[in-house]
Amino acid sequence: MSSPATPAALSAREFAASVGRIRGGGSAPTEASRLFDQLTDDERLGLLDGDLTFAQGLRSMAKGGYNHTPYIAGAVERLGIPGIRFTDGPRGIVMGDSTAFPVAIARAATFDCDLEEEIGQAIGMEGRAQGANLFGGVCVNLLRHPGWGRAQESYGEDPIVLGEMGAALTRGVRTELMACVKHFALNSMENARFRVDVTATDRDLHEVYLQHFKRVVEEGAECVMSAYNSVNGQWAGDSSVLLTDILRDEWKFDGFVMSDFIWGHRDPIGSVGAGLDLEMPFRQQRAKALPSALADGRLRRSDLRRAGERLLRAQLVWASAHAEAAPPMSVVASANHAALARRAAAQSAVLLRNIPYGANSGNALPFDRSVKSIAVLGQLASEPNLGDAGSSKVRAPYAVSILEGLRNRAGVEVRYESKRREDMLRVARESDAAVVVVGMGAKDEGESMLATDKAAARLIPGLTGKVFTLLGTLTARTGTAMGGDRHDLGLKPNDIELVRSVAAVNPRTVVVIIAGSAITLEEIRGEVSAILYAWYPGMEGGNAIADVLFGDAEPEGRLPFAIPASTEHLPHWDPDANSATYDRWWGYRMLDRDHHQPAYPFGFGLGYSSHSLDSIAVRHLHGAIVATVTITNTGDSNSSSVVQVYATHVHRTPDEYAKQLIGFAKVRTVAGRTTTVDVACSLAPISRRDGESHEWRVLAGDYEISATQFAGDPDAVKATLTIRSAHADEGVQTP
Repeated sequence: MSSPATPAALSAREFAASVGRIRGGGSAPTEASRLFDQLTDDERLGLLDGDLTFAQGLRSMAKGGYNHTPYIAGAVERLGIPGIRFTDGPRGIVMGDSTAFPVAIARAATFDCDLEEEIGQAIGMEGRAQGANLFGGVCVNLLRHPGWGRAQESYGEDPIVLGEMGAALTRGVRTELMACVKHFALNSMENARFRVDVTATDRDLHEVYLQHFKRVVEEGAECVMSAYNSVNGQWAGDSSVLLTDILRDEWKFDGFVMSDFIWGHRDPIGSVGAGLDLEMPFRQQRAKALPSALADGRLRRSDLRRAGERLLRAQLVWASAHAEAAPPMSVVASANHAALARRAAAQSAVLLRNIPYGANSGNALPFDRSVKSIAVLGQLASEPNLGDAGSSKVRAPYAVSILEGLRNRAGVEVRYESKRREDMLRVARESDAAVVVVGMGAKDEGESMLATDKAAARLIPGLTGKVFTLLGTLTARTGTAMGGDRHDLGLKPNDIELVRSVAAVNPRTVVVIIAGSAITLEEIRGEVSAILYAWYPGMEGGNAIADVLFGDAEPEGRLPFAIPASTEHLPHWDPDANSATYDRWWGYRMLDRDHHQPAYPFGFGLGYSSHSLDSIAVRHLHGAIVATVTITNTGDSNSSSVVQVYATHVHRTPDEYAKQLIGFAKVRTVAGRTTTVDVACSLAPISRRDGESHEWRVLAGDYEISATQFAGDPDAVKATLTIRSAHADEGVQTP
């Protein structure tokens, strides 16, 4: 006969009991309140920050690296509360030896929400198998200028792509984990992220820079991570405007908000009332300030309860929906996930140029049976090319370089040189084709790991903060690269010289670009027969790029940003500024307004077949726009394309109203066949928000709706849609 459970054992089951009541139809808010009432004040305060002290956290990172196990916040063993268990992203799960997928901006180039959702499911499985319950890798910050160092973590320059791809990742991740969208808001400068104040008008803030966050919140993200920077004069992590007025009151978000790590807020007491529920990842400012503030009334108990219950409610809802056992560790970097990473890398590759390499030849790509030997040139060819070395770094069990991927193919001689120029040119001259791999790496772009701002460094306790300040100062003075923003958008001079020299001795020269954002290619784009944007393609990237080069897979990617012909055509860029103003003109919108032809337009990419758009019909029904487009595969092989739908107000000037993307759809086609696709389009880009009532209204009038294969496509098919009122559900279409 078993002995009765002790009171301690009964207490440890409190969280599980609450989960059981919710699964039986109980209320999550009620159960969260019940749990909160059973906590001591110390335990309640402990919900609001990480569980490790700063010193413990540093020792943990020194031993195993950043986030090698979940960062836990608010665990209460006495009641069985598991706490928030954070893992970073978005390349994959940062913990353990997980699958490294292509970086997010590469996946944006697929324009394939189904694929992104599938990747999200794989990420969720690997995170939960390793003990996490929250994935912090849904990054949807807008790429306002291609020099942004962390562009690789997000989905490019267009709000619709950001929102839909972020929503797709969220759907996938939430099959196993809670999802956190970041960095809220106006975060797209890296060097100055701890000090810069970004200003935007109310209209631009809501209509441009917050819409994609709203889309992901509507998809069900349980958590929002605040940004480091200041927004309109208030630190984002302390901003009641962002975290309460907009997020909670206007958008009705009922999840929790966490800070960005270590430097994520400046007011440990006021931030609680402002709506920042959780300081991460360690016990830092709040652990020092909140106990006395609660005792003397500076921290209101109502604010403490509200934040604590939000955190408890999120854990309860997640646990009640995931009562089954976690996936086994065998899913982590499994063969299925590796195959998914390889497929994603191939589908993200963007073919920018592909022309005949001789008078009587076909296009340079794909390589055919006549290619018996390949010269592979450039140091980046032999490197893993996983992306930056910051918080998104995934410690994959292996990484296939482009050189390895090409060597894995039978029947082709691969000759590699990366050092002496004369040796590189010799093998290029003697080979049937040359592949020159150039571009960027973790030293050139990525997360900047040092706090150069003294005020931010003081947020780190003790001597460590002074060390960060010193290292940051030395880095700035010596020019030592540790990620960060790019001042120069071009290729390195040595890369330019190498490409030109190789192209002069081998007409079948293919340039493979490694990068996390736009690189201007004016010095080389007319010199070579093919250019392939490979991004940071993940741990199976080398195999995937070989698949594309030899035609086993088609390069399906389309640019998620425009590449300008000149940097003078871009918005003002000072990555070291203390202040910046964000308006609604950047990327393809700005190029279109100013009549500048890009080198490569937004949405552009070539395949191994060709397509024509034949017709478009537009319906405006029940507050939504649907464009029905017919597309014909005019080539001789099965292929794919991305149908992009743009809208512009017929009676508004470009200065008033930009032509902008309202929807897109990935479509697979059969050689010689015509396919019809329905493209669901968003009304958000053609809507206006009233600053006083906070109501959104579609701008009435006539719209030119264009179906294209890239922004500015001269072969677009067009229709006119008349929207008579904000709530009209009828439209008039004309061919």
